Amino acid sequence: MIRIERSVTISGLALALALLAAPSVHAQSADMTFFVTSNGPGKGADLGGLEGADAQCQKLAQTAGAGAKTWRAYLSTQAADGKPAVNAKDRIGKGPWQNAKGAVIAKDVADLHGAANNLTKQTALSEKGEVTNGRGDTPNRHDILTGTQPDGTAFAAGDDKTCKNWTSSTQGTAVVGHADRQGLRDDEPSKSWNSSHPSRGPDGGCSQADLKSTGGDGLLYCFASN
Repeated sequence: MIRIERSVTISGLALALALLAAPSVHAQSADMTFFVTSNGPGKGADLGGLEGADAQCQKLAQTAGAGAKTWRAYLSTQAADGKPAVNAKDRIGKGPWQNAKGAVIAKDVADLHGAANNLTKQTALSEKGEVTNGRGDTPNRHDILTGTQPDGTAFAAGDDKTCKNWTSSTQGTAVVGHADRQGLRDDEPSKSWNSSHPSRGPDGGCSQADLKSTGGDGLLYCFASN
């Protein structure tokens, strides 16, 4: 009987310690205001428009314990069908933003789009606090959908750089940034976090297969806007 009670006591202590440890991890994620999505919707650049992309950010934030905030995908849209363009930089709030480990990415919008922001492979973490695969990793997933110019604004109407404003997996192309700030080659100059190159591939540029073929997976940058 004594041995049974002792076993129960030790098991109870282990459970209590585990429960005490869990809130600290959860609390850290709750303070998160920036992440790279651990996965995309799986339909290439067809995200269901800005609303669908925002919903993906919100859903993943919820799973990480940060769902109380309002999350927005860092995406621009181009003027089309009588609707004005939307700038990614205008969708994400004022900052500052920090990742799941508490590292500050940028203090405000100007800092985010300046040369000294702190967005690197080591800080561009997912909502789970995991590093996003980049150049040299298998598979490379550093292409992040943005449809955005380096200053955070939308491209002019005409040449489609947003896969029909994030509603198509068969038409157009999508400009992507590199989460690890690395080009595919050492001599490649375009290593921008938000505007590196247009997607391309056997289907044109917007399908899931296209995104994967150029080093992506339909991932997004998500920012808490409040």
